[in-house]
Amino acid sequence: MEELLEKIAACVDTGKIDAKSPYPPTMKGQDGADELTKQALDAGVSPADILEKGLMVGMEIVGNKFRENKVFVPQVLMSAKAMGAGMEHLKPFFASGAAERKGTFILGTVEGDLHDIGKNLVSMMVEGNGYEVIDLGTDVKAEDFIATAEKNPGSVIGLSALLTTTMGNMEKIVKTIKEKDSNIKVCIGGAPVNQEFCEKIGADSFNADPQGVVEYLNALAS
Repeated sequence: MEELLEKIAACVDTGKIDAKSPYPPTMKGQDGADELTKQALDAGVSPADILEKGLMVGMEIVGNKFRENKVFVPQVLMSAKAMGAGMEHLKPFFASGAAERKGTFILGTVEGDLHDIGKNLVSMMVEGNGYEVIDLGTDVKAEDFIATAEKNPGSVIGLSALLTTTMGNMEKIVKTIKEKDSNIKVCIGGAPVNQEFCEKIGADSFNADPQGVVEYLNALAS
């Protein structure tokens, strides 16, 4: 069982989606996250163990490598696809309540900003670490974040911005969310954003990379 979970983690780490996938070349023809996850379920491994001891382990390795500039966006995207292939087999268990998510993360790029690469990376990493992600897309208004949070009590909101011109909108959105419910946790990120700005606008957390978001959510969930 442990060996199977280690193989799943390795597939996510290296971006090995399935047996047909030619990437990475060193694993050509070998089973990927798709087949191995099904094998683990058939062998009686619980969906929670597959997620926590297989898929999540692989995504954590990738997240740390990305933080350290040892891998780059294309490799992270391949890892996310491998993780997604495994998650397809687990989703029915989450939908039925047989397995539980660690929490809910509401994510979006702020009003006036249409950039989504960074947001999408965060979404993949967070989902790969056991959270339900509700991605509201780009150009998202405060009202949309608030309405979604009200439907998902206890959720955390993540705001992304790539432009200095939309940092003002991020500030307004944080203020509006906090005025509505000061207990809602809001984390922010994006190229022009830093810890000083986070403190200035009253957000709860600034994270410079996707793995930082995962670590913040894990700290809240523990």
